Amino acid sequence: MQIVLASSNRGKIKEIKKYFGNDVIAFSDLITPFEIEENGKSFKENAIIKAKAIYEKLPEFIIIADDSGISVPILGNIPGIYSARFAGSDASDKDNLNKLINELKKRNISKTPAFYTSAIAIASPYGIYTTHGFMYGEVIDEARGNRGFGYDPMFIPKGYDKTLGELDEEVKKSISHRTRALNLAKYILDVIK
Repeated sequence: MQIVLASSNRGKIKEIKKYFGNDVIAFSDLITPFEIEENGKSFKENAIIKAKAIYEKLPEFIIIADDSGISVPILGNIPGIYSARFAGSDASDKDNLNKLINELKKRNISKTPAFYTSAIAIASPYGIYTTHGFMYGEVIDEARGNRGFGYDPMFIPKGYDKTLGELDEEVKKSISHRTRALNLAKYILDVIK
């Protein structure tokens, strides 16, 4: 059974396609993209909302949705579930990154603990399943490197001295929150496919 990704985020699509290879396609390759209101109170709830919305349109497929973002405890865990729209609903990755950097600078914080969360929801004829993955480290008050997407240029994973924007793609893939959540999702997919 074909896996369809419930996302229009090019960075996520690229990462997840790289993980699964040709076994996954973006929903926009099958139907006209439409807006999905993410009004959940957690990454898990938003991932489920996205998976269900696409599954309703494409019930003959297994749907995977990812909701992920970065949380900074000293700032009250912002941006959290609002990571993709932190600087506004039409904000770019760069706008969101710069807003978080400015929030740190306003408080004279040059480096502080932070973590990424990825919630994966799987919608299929067998029900809804979810998994989570986390990556811990620190955020800094500047952008370094041009790899990855989103907040990667300001996030230094635990055990490293470079940002995700500076690290090799294969290193990021091996330690990322999304890879960890997908590794767990793979067990579910192996059973229901």
